[in-house]
Amino acid sequence: MRYWYLIILILIIGSKAKAQETNPAFADSIPTVIDSSYREDQFYFGLTFNFITDRPQFMDQNGFSAGLSGGFIRDIPFNKNRNVGIGVGLGLAFDSFGQNLFIGENENGETIFRNLSQDNIDYDSNRFSTFLVEAPIQFRWRTSTFSSYKFWRIYAGLKLGYIYHFRSVFRQNANVVKQSDVPELERFRLGTSFTFGYSTFNFQIYYSLNPFFDNAAVDGETFGVSTLRVGLMFYIL
Repeated sequence: MRYWYLIILILIIGSKAKAQETNPAFADSIPTVIDSSYREDQFYFGLTFNFITDRPQFMDQNGFSAGLSGGFIRDIPFNKNRNVGIGVGLGLAFDSFGQNLFIGENENGETIFRNLSQDNIDYDSNRFSTFLVEAPIQFRWRTSTFSSYKFWRIYAGLKLGYIYHFRSVFRQNANVVKQSDVPELERFRLGTSFTFGYSTFNFQIYYSLNPFFDNAAVDGETFGVSTLRVGLMFYIL
């Protein structure tokens, strides 16, 4: 009989100990400090597929065209919940475009634009690449809270950019033509951007608002072309 008393005593002591674990009165007396002035300052890294738009009829895109970008954005909330605001950042970007527009220069140093498809020229690859400094400016809305790092977001705005290096490379058997000095190139870039997603992984799209070239022509046909970038954006707090 005394064994039953011992078992009952153990159960009573165990139930009281469990009650102490779950009872808020026995919780850690140190309060949790919530930063009500938090910001979503973020490092970002983007991967994109690149497309040439508003191109002349003769121009075709071929090969793999892609881009990389990365930088830092400062968050400036507007409201008390700090889930609406703007973001201002600075970063670097690299973009590459495979296409059939040859870019070179003549003996006078003037730029030559040539339609490779029309002239039936056999070549291995032809692409131009840009290296940019970018400054994103975003209107930001998100479902974040003071303590949550996983939330939905919608960021929309503009990207200001400057092409500090341009390179066009034409490869044909043992012949390689590289061109970096192109006066017709619009080095200052302006475009719209939109980002939508959850937590670290987000969909992004960018469309340039100003033409890529100014006063460029092939056989008397002027063209400017624009660029479209679609891909993923990763935000790291």
